[in-house]
Amino acid sequence: MITRQALTLSTVLSGVAMVPALFLGLVPSPARAADTPGKAPEASSGTPHASVAPKTSRKVPAKKEPRVLGQDEAITVFGHGSTRQMTSITHSMMQQSAPGTSPLKVLSQLPGVVYQSADPFGAYEYSSQIFMRGFSQSQLGFTLDDIPLGDQQFNNYNGLSVTRSIISDDVGGVDVSQGAGAIDVASTSNLGGAIQIHSLDPAHKRGGTVSQTFGSNSAMRTYVRLDSGDLNKTGTRFYVAYARTNMNLWKGGGYDYSDQVNAKIVQPLARGSSIKAFFDWSSTQQFDYQDMTMNYLHTVGPNLANYYPDYTAAYQAAQGIYRPALQKTNDPYDAAYYAGTANRVDYLGGLTLDENFTDRLNWKTTLYGHADTGYSTWTTPYMPSPNGAPLSQRIQTPEIARGGFQTALTYKIARHTINAGVWYEYGNFDESRYFTEAPVLGQGTLGNPTTGFPTSKVFAQPWQEAFSTNTFVFHLQDTYRITKNLTVNAGFKSMIVNAGNSVPTQSLAINGTQIAQGRLEASNAFLPQVSANWRFLPHHELFFDVSHNMRSFPEDGYGTNVSATPWTSSQSAFQSTKNTLRPETDWVYEGGYRYTTPFLSALASLYRINFSNRLQLINSQSGINPITAVENVGGVTTNGAEASVTIRPIDGLSIYNSFSYAHSTYDQDVTTASGVEATRGKLVPNYPQFMYKGNITYRIGGFEVHVDGTYLSSRQLTYTNDLHVPGYFLANFGARYNFGNISVLKGLTASLNIYNLANKTYVSTTNELGNNFVNTGYNYFLMGAPRQFFGTVSAHF
Repeated sequence: MITRQALTLSTVLSGVAMVPALFLGLVPSPARAADTPGKAPEASSGTPHASVAPKTSRKVPAKKEPRVLGQDEAITVFGHGSTRQMTSITHSMMQQSAPGTSPLKVLSQLPGVVYQSADPFGAYEYSSQIFMRGFSQSQLGFTLDDIPLGDQQFNNYNGLSVTRSIISDDVGGVDVSQGAGAIDVASTSNLGGAIQIHSLDPAHKRGGTVSQTFGSNSAMRTYVRLDSGDLNKTGTRFYVAYARTNMNLWKGGGYDYSDQVNAKIVQPLARGSSIKAFFDWSSTQQFDYQDMTMNYLHTVGPNLANYYPDYTAAYQAAQGIYRPALQKTNDPYDAAYYAGTANRVDYLGGLTLDENFTDRLNWKTTLYGHADTGYSTWTTPYMPSPNGAPLSQRIQTPEIARGGFQTALTYKIARHTINAGVWYEYGNFDESRYFTEAPVLGQGTLGNPTTGFPTSKVFAQPWQEAFSTNTFVFHLQDTYRITKNLTVNAGFKSMIVNAGNSVPTQSLAINGTQIAQGRLEASNAFLPQVSANWRFLPHHELFFDVSHNMRSFPEDGYGTNVSATPWTSSQSAFQSTKNTLRPETDWVYEGGYRYTTPFLSALASLYRINFSNRLQLINSQSGINPITAVENVGGVTTNGAEASVTIRPIDGLSIYNSFSYAHSTYDQDVTTASGVEATRGKLVPNYPQFMYKGNITYRIGGFEVHVDGTYLSSRQLTYTNDLHVPGYFLANFGARYNFGNISVLKGLTASLNIYNLANKTYVSTTNELGNNFVNTGYNYFLMGAPRQFFGTVSAHF
């Protein structure tokens, strides 16, 4: 995708909302069963499923957990038994959201987590942002069935977005490690935690699922899944699933369209072992929402959009002839343009052997590969066409080809569970930028950019870059069950990431400077982690975790202004900093308390983060023609607290509330080419200091209804805190009724979801183009979607 490509995004506003009374709640869902009955769990690598209690090496019956009212198993979403702050979102929890909703958006119900998107599903990648405890998504770790998904930044170079890697209906659950991810998570960016997604296994019984959704903005979504059931006595089984989503933008012209196919096959083996293979294909075409500024918001309003499909209006704007509303802005040239689009096709696959040699020794290996092709477009008036048209279409063509493996041995001896493993990946990331000629007014239009672009009309190629990356990570850890109620996990990982680029093509006339090229290495031989869990009384437990983490240098093309990458600048800037530039590192300290009974589940935690060498993307000009740079803003100190409570007073009723507070500030002022910027003691942008989450769910028979709400306090837009967006409260509603079996249809269900129940006007994403040190007038953000309705009918057969 192109750096500024998704420029069609929208933004902010909403009056500060008052926090509602503590009445909302979240239904805890049954834990995912082990993939294979009787299979010994992996070492308590710090990322156990919340549903699996730590086991000793001796063969003693596991203590049965108390049964939760109305549920099949006693399980809390708060990571019962884990040595660190863990939370699990199960498949049934995800069913409260409209089908097709990003799993990351579902995580926004968790304490300390912020998820922002300009669309109701969370599918529009340019606007998709998740934060945990002040860390952005590019500083977190993501995996799918142990396949690394990279850092999820827009214009991903080493992975694949969650929404394109798996159909949301096929997600079995999500394990979230807040604060620090386990050392065996395949990620080179998990400074602030890890998100591990697990796909559903095929059903043992032959059948299928059909789901059809209709909704606002002409939304239509179809999902079909076919399960083979057990094909033989060994239990060989597979499924194939297909999803199609098509919906218009909620403002302006254009649409969001995707086709996606998932397939999974499971072959059980002796001793509870298995071979599993997962495949994903996705094709996505998205139009952009327009970026907003406070000036645009106050002069034009939240519905400012691009001109598409009105080519005449875009053409005239490039000539300086603007619509009356845009003439009120401080920069009508930048306020809107014809269109921006993103087009992607991805193939992702993984093969996992999980072999139990004995009841003490397990070997698990995953092989994977990923290929991505596509292009993005942006019609810019800053580059006229040779035929005399005052605008042209900018094309960017990112491509990914990567593959790797991870393998680990787990051995149980006495009270110890020892786990050691290696992860290796080789990746190529290629990206080029082109300009294609736009037609003169009256001789045609640019049409729909998602249907392709005319290569015969290319008249300039500013640059082409080719990146290559070698990643090697080793980890070793021991989970020591000191007593029945006290468990300690200790280990370390060693990481080497060597990355660099070449620039086969570049134009000095267009770029104005030599593009950065060269290699950088981020390495650390000893990144330790220690965590412990102590159940000091029945239902009561304490946990703590200390970890040291490092993030490798992100990659992206020249002037793409979506990532704090050293390669976004000029060759001279790169050379002057390459010997002193250091990768981001941190120390994370956290401790907490859990209480779990059938009536009440509670969590309280405190944490401190000392962040070093924080790299920030600085945007010093308009979004349509940005001047970007990467600055090392030094250290950041964060102190925070989180609390969550789930009450189940009667069968079928669950009430959930969570509160979180984070005070994250810069440790020193920053010196730039413009002088000293007063950042010391200032709050880190984009993350609220205070959040409240609530959900109340009631289930009776086949009927279920829920209301959830989220309050975010204000978020800073600049590093010096002289501009912010107001806080807001957002509520959602959902209802579902299961009619039971009707003829060949089983579990016929109808559901209704209302997003943004009160139709609030609010700011969603605040850092899609980076942040400025001060209020320059070009501090961009995107608007959140207004009230949306979605209805779904689904059934099994």
